[in-house]
Amino acid sequence: MRSVSNRTRIGTLAAITAFGALFSTGTATAATQLQGHWAPHDRCPVDAPAMLAADGVDSVATCISSRSASGSIKLGNTVVTTGDTDLQLGVLQRSDGTTSLVAPAEGALVADSAEVPGGLLGLMCPSGVPVVSAICRQITSVELNRITATIEPAGAPRDFNMAAAFTTDVPILTLPVRIHLRNPLLGDKCYIGTTSKPVLLRPKNATAPALSLQRFAGNGVPDDENGVMGRYTFEDADQADTTFAVPGASGCGAGLLDWAVNLKTGLPSAAGKNNLTLDSTSTYFASPYAPSDHAPNEGKALAGFWHSAAQ
Repeated sequence: MRSVSNRTRIGTLAAITAFGALFSTGTATAATQLQGHWAPHDRCPVDAPAMLAADGVDSVATCISSRSASGSIKLGNTVVTTGDTDLQLGVLQRSDGTTSLVAPAEGALVADSAEVPGGLLGLMCPSGVPVVSAICRQITSVELNRITATIEPAGAPRDFNMAAAFTTDVPILTLPVRIHLRNPLLGDKCYIGTTSKPVLLRPKNATAPALSLQRFAGNGVPDDENGVMGRYTFEDADQADTTFAVPGASGCGAGLLDWAVNLKTGLPSAAGKNNLTLDSTSTYFASPYAPSDHAPNEGKALAGFWHSAAQ
């Protein structure tokens, strides 16, 4: 019987690490608290039909978690510091080397929101243009000045290159995104990039991750010799992209303030003038240590182990 190789499994893990570098803002939601080595996978979509259908031979269901505490993204003249990020996905790995991703029902990405330095005053003020000056005079509180930036998906990932996950300076995938700017005076439809003209991020490993393997019992308790579960841990992998272009803003102040945002921010901005960096990440990849031992119900076994770790 065929099995999915460890190299395929590790490659998928390192590639998925890049996702965490990209989606660095958002709102955290409640998750199931898990014990032991299961803890980083508290939102893994183990009960999704596609995951449950994995047989352990031709397809293997696994859980991915990628977390980072800090990073930054530079768009034109504006640099935003990112906070804690948490990407979690289910991954289906097939014996022919192909993979597909399964997101949790609430979405794959949750993280701290990021604030634009200087807020609206720094983004548009002062200005000699009457309409902008009038807005500047309305900024009389911290809340009216505050701008948060949220990176959102703007299309399906593509150009996935699994081999790039093992090396540095090779793009792992292309990910279309847009940046949602939120402020009471800008309105709720102010974006940098759109679904038709997104920012195309192509992250790559800037440093190679350190790899270790842990075995553990189905309920998460460490068990180095007989653990039915296995977890690859990738640590200290920095990622970066300096190749993407950034289009202009749209929908800001019902479109009347797009030009003001673009002028101060330096948008649109050509490729090479923007950059994404993600500091040390911790990425975890968990699946049964010997997937074929659970055939033809590997996905169901994974779900059972995950639920047994719930506290």
